[in-house]
Amino acid sequence: MRILGIDYGDVRTGIAVSDPTGMIATGLKTIVTKDMNELIDQIKGVIQEYKPEKIVVGFPKNMNGTLGLRAEKTQKFIDCLIEQTGLTVIKWDERLSSVMAHRTLHDKGKSPSRNKEAVDRIAACYILQSYLD
Repeated sequence: MRILGIDYGDVRTGIAVSDPTGMIATGLKTIVTKDMNELIDQIKGVIQEYKPEKIVVGFPKNMNGTLGLRAEKTQKFIDCLIEQTGLTVIKWDERLSSVMAHRTLHDKGKSPSRNKEAVDRIAACYILQSYLD
């Protein structure tokens, strides 16, 4: 059972997918677009290729657990994703996923500011892996 993981952003959206057993997350790509329709179309392409049973989307909460503007934008994305794909979408707490992605790149000797697309792909992987665990 494959599961798709998404780290949604205004410009860059990281995509990860689980292995067929649903145990290990792998970063696939980062989609760079500001257009919601284009983003959904590209995600639909990934869905056609990997045929996931559901989608896990990182849901941004403030450190104190409250929801802010970023959560509202993400909810709109989730609503559109459900409408366009018909798949079950699970909201998953993404707090600190970007921090962990930055740390991963830093530990590999790479600059997160020069590898922004990698940050989003790695963050999607962390979100999905935490759900799978």
